[in-house]
Amino acid sequence: MESLFILIPLALILVAIAIRVFFWAVDNGQFDDLEGPAHSILFDDDPAVEKTLPTGTKVKDD
Repeated sequence: MESLFILIPLALILVAIAIRVFFWAVDNGQFDDLEGPAHSILFDDDPAVEKTLPTGTKVKDD
């Protein structure tokens, strides 16, 4: 029974910290663009570079 006197305030403090961190993240724009980073991974290709071999032929390097 005595452990409840410790665990209940500890749980309330942890919930208060979690709520504060959530609102800090919302205020700093962590949830503004949820799809942009996921799409940037798919379309983040570097342009192909052409190499010229000593024989004079050009080869695209991926």
